[in-house]
Amino acid sequence: MDKKLQIIPGFHATREALRRGYPKIHEIWMSQGKRGPRRKEILLLSKEKGIPVVIKRSQELDKTLTGTKNQGIMAMAEPFAYRDLNDIIRLSRNDGYGLVIVADHITDEGNLGALIRSAAFFGAQGMILPKDRSAKVTDRVMKRSSGACAHLSVAMEVNLGRALDILNKEGFWIIGAEGEGEETLYDFDWKRDLALILGSEDRGLSRSVRDRCHQLVRIPRLGQVDSLNVSVACGIILSEITRQRGFA
Repeated sequence: MDKKLQIIPGFHATREALRRGYPKIHEIWMSQGKRGPRRKEILLLSKEKGIPVVIKRSQELDKTLTGTKNQGIMAMAEPFAYRDLNDIIRLSRNDGYGLVIVADHITDEGNLGALIRSAAFFGAQGMILPKDRSAKVTDRVMKRSSGACAHLSVAMEVNLGRALDILNKEGFWIIGAEGEGEETLYDFDWKRDLALILGSEDRGLSRSVRDRCHQLVRIPRLGQVDSLNVSVACGIILSEITRQRGFA
């Protein structure tokens, strides 16, 4: 395998990359003896796109990417290409209100993959990650997102505070999700251009990010558990944003 290529493991992630044509796939690896409708769908999509399929022993697939289930299918693709922040801002102007997700130093790849999946599901125009002390869009993140990486523009910024300043100047409201927020997500008016910030798993929102927020919102707690997983919290907030804005 060419070390410059990125592995996209699993059926869903491979299928979405094939459908979308992004990232560009060089070839598909499939384990010997794999049968069923999923194999047939990948074979048909690969043939349609003119991408070769290479049959490998299942042990070889497992050895190529350890610690991640590949379901007997993986794609050898060009590395994930991050977008420019200005590209995401332009995308947000296409229709309706803008919605950009900002991941404030989230280091867990599973959480980042789930965030990307939720953001793509609810129609966000993009996501912003800090360059340092943050998970990146890796093979495992692609698997965890179930192919949503092919549908969401992701920017990587050296200075997250500066990126928020740019969004602010472009008219975005900078909103932080925080357990101690003054207003609940149900009381806040989401019908505006938004940059929604989700904090890290252990520290929440960083000080420089918190200081730039126009508003902190919270999910009201009814039970005895103090907090939610960041990807679960994101899905709840995005669902309320969608409800308020309408489904059209």
